[in-house]
Amino acid sequence: MGDKALKSREQIDKKYKWNIEDMFPDEARIDRDLEDVLAETEEYKKFMGHLTESAAVLLNALKARDAIWQKLERVYVYARMRRDEDNRKTQYQAMTDKCQSVIAQVSAAMSFFTPELLDAPEETLLSYIDQEPGLKEYEFFLRDLLREKAHVLTKAEENILAQMSEITGSTNDIFTMLNNADIKFGKITDEDGDEVELTHGNYITFMESHDRSVRKEAYEHMYAAFKSMINTIGTTYNYNTKTDVISARIRKYDSARQAALSGDNIPGEVYDNLVKVVGDYLPTVHRYMEIRKRLLGVEQLRMYDIYVPLIELPKKDIPYEEGLEMMREALAPLGEEYIQRMNEGLKAGWVDVYENEGKTSGAYSFGSYDSMPYILLNYTNTLKDVFTIVHEMGHSMHSSYTREAQPYIYGSHSIFTAEVASTVNESLLMRHLLDNEKDPTMRKYLLNLYIEEFRTTLFRQTMFAEFEDLTHKAIEQGQVLTAEWMCEEYQKLNDKYFGPAVAKDDTIRYEWARIPHFYNAFYVYKYATGYSAATAISNKILTEGTPARDAYIQFLKTGESDHPIQLLKLAGVDMSSPKPIIEAMETFKSLVDEFEKLV
Repeated sequence: MGDKALKSREQIDKKYKWNIEDMFPDEARIDRDLEDVLAETEEYKKFMGHLTESAAVLLNALKARDAIWQKLERVYVYARMRRDEDNRKTQYQAMTDKCQSVIAQVSAAMSFFTPELLDAPEETLLSYIDQEPGLKEYEFFLRDLLREKAHVLTKAEENILAQMSEITGSTNDIFTMLNNADIKFGKITDEDGDEVELTHGNYITFMESHDRSVRKEAYEHMYAAFKSMINTIGTTYNYNTKTDVISARIRKYDSARQAALSGDNIPGEVYDNLVKVVGDYLPTVHRYMEIRKRLLGVEQLRMYDIYVPLIELPKKDIPYEEGLEMMREALAPLGEEYIQRMNEGLKAGWVDVYENEGKTSGAYSFGSYDSMPYILLNYTNTLKDVFTIVHEMGHSMHSSYTREAQPYIYGSHSIFTAEVASTVNESLLMRHLLDNEKDPTMRKYLLNLYIEEFRTTLFRQTMFAEFEDLTHKAIEQGQVLTAEWMCEEYQKLNDKYFGPAVAKDDTIRYEWARIPHFYNAFYVYKYATGYSAATAISNKILTEGTPARDAYIQFLKTGESDHPIQLLKLAGVDMSSPKPIIEAMETFKSLVDEFEKLV
């Protein structure tokens, strides 16, 4: 569907649009809500200096805080989603901007809350929980704040750090500007012999091209651009890593990694287990690279041959209704109640299906605590789109169960658990398709797709996690990160992960310089742990049936009412042990075994 055929929002059938009117049947209420929020925030200042005077005052402060944020979240979510329907509509751009400014005002006005709360003796706060039944709901929240008490500074120090945050976040902004605005990759020749501008957006498409000269040219242009700026990027990343290390020291953590894992209360072993177990299974990746080399029929397998699909997808159109039917069949192991809830959501208008002029690209699951969970899609009748809706439906069902079961304070999810719900659904779809596929070409295609999912999520993100650990430890030991040192270390990691089948080249050593996630340290490992947990859970549901399913549904209701490791135990998965990662690795190994037999 070319741009010429793009419909306007008005031309799309109502049944394919989300029911966003349900949030604000009368938009005039939005300004009133924002005025109320500002008035209530002004009123909230009365708690300053009195927050922990008594159990009753503390309870009132917590309830008032939740009420303000809940109302503000609803308006912000509505404005954002309205803007995403058609980014050209200035009224919703303005409404989103206004919400962001109110969010900043509310955050500033409430910044006294945590330091003042933690100024009170721990025993006083714990005695309040015993005295006031209403505080029971907030017990986990309060205990979690107390857990971090040793790392919260005085009000004056916190104020200085808050003011400094604009400067300490600058390395991320510098890299973003370099990466998105300044760096240019030049033009390359595409499969049709046309000259096209290489961009971040189309790079992966060229890397998947069946024309090897296109892949090679895209790869060399991409890294030549990063090589030309390598010293600037190296310096930026050096100071970004230094900021992590110094911030952790100021807050009395043993290391930058401990500081990053502390928010979710994740033990360091979880990180180390991941790197260790994935390392143990690298021979399977190396074997897969040998298969890739053989199937591509190349004398030397290069890094630009890594992403090209080994099996061409048989052409098939999957209309949206057929995609929904595939989803229902694939998710049937989650039980009748899950499917019924999902069907009711589809009827109620959770999903915005098709692309229209001005609509935000990609896909997401969103919504506020007291709205339905909404899904934005840009559905184009491909198998990939079916995986996308199944993924986003996992997030939305997670939200639906959580918001029904939990109070506002625990109504969202940590990244650590959020990716589990979406990936369980994807795993169930993949298993369903593999179990029912009779066409040998399609079966090989699906196996290859699943193997690539593992490789790019579990192995690639773990390699990144290993690199981050290395760079932060180097700074903690007093080393300066030079571009040359990072290129060398990254090259060693790349050799280790890809093995002898991939010919060495001097280009991939610059890859670390183009990864934006490195500016938000110790974050990518959560994709790998989430993928492992989801693989283990979907295996359990398919092999153990009802008890495993019920335990999983129980997990979906928990939100943020405990730390991620504890919550996942409810679903029968203990991420503090290496077992789920070993199980995921065994699944990967069996996929490579089968693929090797078929090709």
